[in-house]
Amino acid sequence: MLARHVHYFLAVAEHHSFTRAAAALHVSQPALSQQVRQLEDSLGAQLFDRSGRSTRLTDAGEVYLRHARAALQALQQGQRALHDVADLSEGLLRLAVTPTFTAYLVGPLVEAFHCRYPNIRLRVRELPQEQMEALLLADELDVGIAFEPVHAQDIEARPLLVETLALVVGDGHPLAGQAAIDAPALGEQSLILLGSEFATREQIDRYCRQHAITPHILMEANAISAVLEVVRRTSLSTLLPAAIAADTDDLSALALQPWPLERTAALLQRRGGYQSAAARAFIEVAHELAGKP
Repeated sequence: MLARHVHYFLAVAEHHSFTRAAAALHVSQPALSQQVRQLEDSLGAQLFDRSGRSTRLTDAGEVYLRHARAALQALQQGQRALHDVADLSEGLLRLAVTPTFTAYLVGPLVEAFHCRYPNIRLRVRELPQEQMEALLLADELDVGIAFEPVHAQDIEARPLLVETLALVVGDGHPLAGQAAIDAPALGEQSLILLGSEFATREQIDRYCRQHAITPHILMEANAISAVLEVVRRTSLSTLLPAAIAADTDDLSALALQPWPLERTAALLQRRGGYQSAAARAFIEVAHELAGKP
């Protein structure tokens, strides 16, 4: 049995159709059907029910699907391992980050990594944490930067840094330059916040419930850049990582008192998965930048 047979089987299972799978694979439908039939003959089991409008997996097919996915993933890992260059003279790193990190962490981190390993190709994606974990489990990412706790059991999280959220205001805001703000005053601020699809918003809402704060939310946005642009141009403020305002002259971060709003950022990888030399080097650079030993 060849890897091609397994690859074709998975394509039909994904598309629920020999026709669509053949088109996706750029092969003829008869050739695809023949390969799948050879696989069924070698296994001594029918994998697909072809009698209906759509092609469905049989009970045997459902069982085989789980093992076929794992087998193909292992073969792909083996292929990547063969191409992994330990001296880091070349290679590829597939990285994902949650949205708040693109505003202050990704730039310095990529700069430090690229300066040290200029020949490593880097693919960076901004993703919600749940999607990031799913892609790590599917071996489509090498490293993710998100938050503890993780959702999936087979994702390993290594603490990287503690991120502190603050009230971020523009330089024209009455509170600009103030060091801190207490809970009653926070409840009086007119806010623009990230939408509910963001983990940051979930954490803000939980913080407000825990401390009996009723936030005055006038606007919502689904991009950090949009939130910051509104803060710069209006009297609205927001709740975002204090580090975002650290290197800008037109934003100020006010600490939340007496209860700080903190969360642990972590490096995420698939537990027990293959770790390339590029991934190991990136993790080392990330810890150095975060001040970890």
